[in-house]
Amino acid sequence: MAQFHCRWRNVFICLCSPCICVAILLCYIMIMVCISMNSTSTPGIHSLNKVHFVASGTLRNKSYAPIAKTFWDLKMNKRGFWNKLQHAVDVQFNPILHLNNTKRKSVNIESLLKQSFSEVADSDSGRKHFAVLSEPMQEFVRYMQRRDYPSIIQPDGVCGAGAKDEKEPPLLLLAIKTTELNFKNRQAIRHTWGQAGWQAGHEMNSSGGYIRRVFLLGKEDPEILSVDVSPLLRMESKHYGDILQWDFQDTFFNLTLKDVLFWNWFSSHCNKTLFVFKGDDDVFVNTPKMITYLQNELNKPHAHKTMKDFMIGNVIDAAIPERNSLSKYFIPDSFYTGLYPSYGGGGGVVYSSLLTRRLHLTSKMVHLYPIDDVYVGMCMERLNTYPIHHPAFLRNGLTLTPSTTRHFSHLTFLRRKEMSCVHITQSY
Repeated sequence: MAQFHCRWRNVFICLCSPCICVAILLCYIMIMVCISMNSTSTPGIHSLNKVHFVASGTLRNKSYAPIAKTFWDLKMNKRGFWNKLQHAVDVQFNPILHLNNTKRKSVNIESLLKQSFSEVADSDSGRKHFAVLSEPMQEFVRYMQRRDYPSIIQPDGVCGAGAKDEKEPPLLLLAIKTTELNFKNRQAIRHTWGQAGWQAGHEMNSSGGYIRRVFLLGKEDPEILSVDVSPLLRMESKHYGDILQWDFQDTFFNLTLKDVLFWNWFSSHCNKTLFVFKGDDDVFVNTPKMITYLQNELNKPHAHKTMKDFMIGNVIDAAIPERNSLSKYFIPDSFYTGLYPSYGGGGGVVYSSLLTRRLHLTSKMVHLYPIDDVYVGMCMERLNTYPIHHPAFLRNGLTLTPSTTRHFSHLTFLRRKEMSCVHITQSY
């Protein structure tokens, strides 16, 4: 009987073992097929022919501003010099790679920027990209890691020139980019739309606000100008108290430095100011109209929540970098590839003091870019917010005649070159 059971057990093992092995093999094959089908149909990669993976979520750090969504580009070898620089920084703040936020507090942002620059610039592709850049662009790249330029002239007031007996926090700081030689433009602004102190709103029943003013400058090269105008600028500063000058060369590509250094100065000296108008010295602003608009924004429900992202202007979306080498905005594809983020152009934007401080923190994690308006848009994108378009910010394509000046009260902002027939600007 024992031999009978033993014989049937051997038969059972011989018959069932192959079946079990086949079943395990089939399960393994089915699992691998499912995994393969899953990976080939992942939305946003192969099925939509995308070239990058979008990491969901944002990284928030108590020491720095929130970091927007990070992208892993699968074709970095075909990207421009700046794209590679910024990619090396963005990876360090990727919320998927670095889930433990507390560890990011120890990151030295300045050293991280320098490290990423060294890695990209010293690579074969980096040297190749640098060699084909124009001389002004090469000059920009050589110094794009430096931001510690000291101030030469500071305003007399705590936050620019303004009334000494302000009874409430300043509503608006006019921060105007200018150059040493543009004295006439500064005088025109001081005596027209840029007067500091109390100004009434546009509407009869609207409240006004206190205005402060500061002009942002770099240094001109005396050898190029054949004259040293710095003594005259110091006299101008002593008289008006509204000059903020830094010790860097005042070139077109260095306009971005004025934004970065201004945000740093504002964060340290302008604790009470509510809004900033950042513009050029060849524009006209309907200041009473702007005051009324900003007061209305402050009176809206939940204004305290929206102010952290508040920026308005003439917004340009999905712009293509200028590839015409004769243009001053020329950016070769060896330096930057892709479209620009949304940004406010046309010579001026208005943003809140809260956003100004956030831009200051975020700019520390974004490599400098030679087009200042675009750079602000890049910082906004990493804050996961965007400027809002307002039709009162007018740019090109408009010429005012005496018959159309009756509509001028509806305009908030206009470039000077389009205003030759507006009598209020004859001082220009």
